[in-house]
Amino acid sequence: MAAKLPFAKGAQVEHPKFGLGQVSDCTEEHIVIKFDDHGEKKFVLQIVLPNLKKSDRQPPPEKRRATKKKAAAPAS
Repeated sequence: MAAKLPFAKGAQVEHPKFGLGQVSDCTEEHIVIKFDDHGEKKFVLQIVLPNLKKSDRQPPPEKRRATKKKAAAPAS
């Protein structure tokens, strides 16, 4: 029987160096976290686990590329 993983996919976490992030993947050996300001990082679970804490913040909206809307041509 597989052991219960400490963080589910989508969980919000906080790391002392990289800040707030969202768990992308978690296995018994590794955890992948997408940090707001530092991108995606992969850690050995047993090494990083003591430094991670759960965060109760809401997941951030996906960053979308800003697109300029073209001004509509005046009607003649």
